[in-house]
Amino acid sequence: MGKTALIFGISGQDGAYLARWLLNRGYWVVGASRDAQMSAFTNLIKLGIRDQVEVESASLKEFRSVLQVLKKVQPHEVFNLAGQSSVALSFDQPVEAFDSISIGTLNLLEAIRFLGGPIRLYNAASSECFGNTDGEAADETTPFHPRSPYAVAKSAAFWHVANYREAYGLFACSGILFNHESPLRPKRFVTRKIADAACRIARKKQEKLTLGNISVQRDWGWAPEYVEAMWLMLQQKEPDDYVIATGETNRLADFVQEAFAAVGLDWEAHVESNDTLYRPTDILTARANPGKAARRLGWHARYKMRDVARMMVEAEMQNQP
Repeated sequence: MGKTALIFGISGQDGAYLARWLLNRGYWVVGASRDAQMSAFTNLIKLGIRDQVEVESASLKEFRSVLQVLKKVQPHEVFNLAGQSSVALSFDQPVEAFDSISIGTLNLLEAIRFLGGPIRLYNAASSECFGNTDGEAADETTPFHPRSPYAVAKSAAFWHVANYREAYGLFACSGILFNHESPLRPKRFVTRKIADAACRIARKKQEKLTLGNISVQRDWGWAPEYVEAMWLMLQQKEPDDYVIATGETNRLADFVQEAFAAVGLDWEAHVESNDTLYRPTDILTARANPGKAARRLGWHARYKMRDVARMMVEAEMQNQP
């Protein structure tokens, strides 16, 4: 019998790609969703794996619910990818962001501690925790300075994990992931919005794309390979935290340029910036040093921003009517 993995947040981008990765390695994969009977699990359907995944109803915000699903599934590995996933939305719903991310992670850790046993936990942290690092490449020793409710919640969850690892001996890891994209991103995410607009404009279905601050700089990677790093963390002898990124930083304007070039368009003729779309506080430059993941996990990003932009546009061209 292979291992059993339980994924909280299986309906999202990372959860779906991780489920496919684990299935390909002989895992029995169970996904936890707030309402498994009503959820569409669209991303699992898109990847063609919905019928291979068992689903259970569970809410990370309710300790008893978490405890019950852990006792029922008895997983070897647990992946915490759940909670609010949008930085912009967290400014409108800061309490929900903290409850779903920080309190949810604490409930999961406490349930694992209560049950005992050799469960290994992966927690999804975020590069947003670092805030602005003045152009310096952030690694695992860089102090946190969160600049959004989402980042505050992710920072608290990260320290919950570190505390349970040190105080209670849990095998618990956090992956501090920089931006990672794919065609499974919802359209509220700027990279998917750009890819969608480039294709629509190329097909004369849209005239303009309006964005916020296009001078911000990010490290964009390819989500399907980032889930490999999540899995690798739980295969190590000792638990630890890792920065996962490409190590390459580009402006949002560069991403826009690559996406529009993929459909043969000059982006400057079709894109405008509007300061009403700026965030209350934003990170100007996100730069990463993923060296530890390369040394200890043997993981490095194969795809960089230009590959990501092109692949997202290609997928959008195939999917749009």
